[in-house]
Amino acid sequence: MGTLKGMLAAAFVLCVGYAGPAAAAELHGRVVKVTDGDTVVVLDAAREQHKVRLQGIDAPERKQAFSEKSKLHLSDLVFGKDVVVRWDKRDRYGRIVGKVLVADRSCGKPPCPKDVDAGLEQIEAGLAWWYRAYAKEQTPDDRAAHEREEKKARARGVGVWSEKNPTAPWDFRKAKRSGAKR
Repeated sequence: MGTLKGMLAAAFVLCVGYAGPAAAAELHGRVVKVTDGDTVVVLDAAREQHKVRLQGIDAPERKQAFSEKSKLHLSDLVFGKDVVVRWDKRDRYGRIVGKVLVADRSCGKPPCPKDVDAGLEQIEAGLAWWYRAYAKEQTPDDRAAHEREEKKARARGVGVWSEKNPTAPWDFRKAKRSGAKR
């Protein structure tokens, strides 16, 4: 039998994992690690670390073109900065999936109108795709903004869109899995 803290944490994950949009939560903290172009680690006020997958985007995988640039760009945006994560689900790996907003310190208590949406910035730079398969999990405004910024990045030919036929990360992962099965 696990510790009481462990059991409570597991129960919380199960409850939150099945919560719908009405149960949206906010996590306030500082980004202490950038894992890749769409995943960060946030340290909250209680000094607990939370792995967070940016909602609505999918960044290039390791061994894929622009993977390192995507990670570095996200790091420049969020590393060591205060963020607000708006979320309402966890993925199958237990990560929080949420909208990561870099706090605008000039307005007082976050969230603020000038907070920067890190996922949207990744798309705008051409360093992540809008993850259409999960579009229904976004607000209508976020869906529209992600789609609009991806179209603009494609038209400008920046980042992944500078390649002739960029491979979306979900296709890259699928090809990798099917290659491993052979």
